[in-house]
Amino acid sequence: MNLVRAELERLAARRFVQLMVVLLAFAFAVTAATTLAGSHKPSASELNSARAQATEARQSMETAYQECLARQGGSLPTEDSGLYLPADCSEIDPIRQPRLPIAADFLPGVFSFAQQARPLVFFLIAFLVLFGFLVGASYIGADLNSGGVVNLLLWRPRRLTVLGAKLGTLLGTVLVLALLASVAYLATFWVIGQTAGLPSQLSGEFWRELGALHGRGLVLVLLTTAAGFAIATLGRHTSAALGALAAYVVVWELGARLVLEIIDAPQSDLFMLSSYIGAWLNGEARFYDPRICTGNSVGTCEGFYTLTWWPSLLVLLAITGGVTAAAFAVFRRRDLI
Repeated sequence: MNLVRAELERLAARRFVQLMVVLLAFAFAVTAATTLAGSHKPSASELNSARAQATEARQSMETAYQECLARQGGSLPTEDSGLYLPADCSEIDPIRQPRLPIAADFLPGVFSFAQQARPLVFFLIAFLVLFGFLVGASYIGADLNSGGVVNLLLWRPRRLTVLGAKLGTLLGTVLVLALLASVAYLATFWVIGQTAGLPSQLSGEFWRELGALHGRGLVLVLLTTAAGFAIATLGRHTSAALGALAAYVVVWELGARLVLEIIDAPQSDLFMLSSYIGAWLNGEARFYDPRICTGNSVGTCEGFYTLTWWPSLLVLLAITGGVTAAAFAVFRRRDLI
């Protein structure tokens, strides 16, 4: 317990951690201020006009669907009427659409929490992921580079215990900060929507979906924090984690992706870590590959393949767990001086 308390004090005292917390708060404040400045409370006439436009848009969708069914049944001439009428009418069936037009879609310059909550959570997760990776890498990297770990081992000469306490303290602290930041962040935008935007009736399903997305985001934040910590431990310096991240993005996500496209590799997105991150956050991700339909004579092949959240989580856990295990194994035997 004394070791954990000591690590908490060391983590809180680091100027880089304090700077990152200030920058995180500043980024959130700028985002909130920009949203507030670009939004206004809609007037009654604006609301009536938006509702009328939404109703008209839904009626147009229903009209197009009924015309598609009629043409499919031979009741209408086949010449072009200016509407998009696919071969499969279910593509434009209003009931099958992810969402129907609503009044908020026709209120430019009006912030709606119900409409913008999901993008805002993605923005929040991106900032927290970057925060966790940098703090995790600098926390252990600075100690290894300055000799702080050696001094700590003189007091508690158990390497794995010390490193485990550091990692556990780091993950717990990042999780608490992420939860506090999330509450303040989402509450701020909810108040903006209620006072300077479009008040929304938020259902239980809305909050469940938003909570699931946020929960998956927090898992990703903890995994990237642990990965930054582990890579910096292996490289004995904060810059090792930053260099590894930059090298991966440039060499693999950009360079290797281009090479895979040139050689026309099948389902090349499955080789990219970003695909698994996207699938984990969204629940699933769809990718297009025309080779899937090669030899298909039925005519119903769409050329898409799906990556779901479960294998994505396994891949992320395997990569993070492997790097972390390697860091502990190397730390156990390496000369620290």
